[in-house]
Amino acid sequence: MALKSTIFKANLQIADIDHSYYADHALTLARHPSETDERMMVRLVALAIHAHELVDTCGGDGTLAFGAGLSDPDDPDVSLTDYTGRKRIWIEVGQPEDKPLAKACSKADAVFVYAFASAADVWWRGMESKVSRLEKLQAWRLPSEAAPALAALAERSMQLQATIQEGELTLSSTQGSVHIVPLRWK
Repeated sequence: MALKSTIFKANLQIADIDHSYYADHALTLARHPSETDERMMVRLVALAIHAHELVDTCGGDGTLAFGAGLSDPDDPDVSLTDYTGRKRIWIEVGQPEDKPLAKACSKADAVFVYAFASAADVWWRGMESKVSRLEKLQAWRLPSEAAPALAALAERSMQLQATIQEGELTLSSTQGSVHIVPLRWK
């Protein structure tokens, strides 16, 4: 018998000062049994970083949503889809292989990878030459110490505030706050 996903609810208030985007998002995250709280929270951070694209890319007429993630390897962790069904943004977290990233680049206007684990630097050294030709791909590194700190904020029902300023994100709740400075690799 397959284990069911654990459902998390998050009310996320985003203040993206860099892009003049201010909005509240009521989110439902399904955490696959093999997914960690760290990975789930990195998905949430990736969504917060790209939420402004709802307005900037889709003119407010699109859907920013979590994908099936680990349940379906052909589905993005987070995506932005416009009203025509076109994938504008495809986001993966972790350390995906090069072939699924190439496939994602053929399906979406822009693809983002957010690596966060302690082994991410080793992964990137092996991947960099394989994905160098993928013009639509951006690869980002989140500090490895941020992921456990994000996991500490995870609750089945969360009230979170994300502030983005000068390319840095601070995610806060009653449990504390985590400051993240993403590093762009590609």
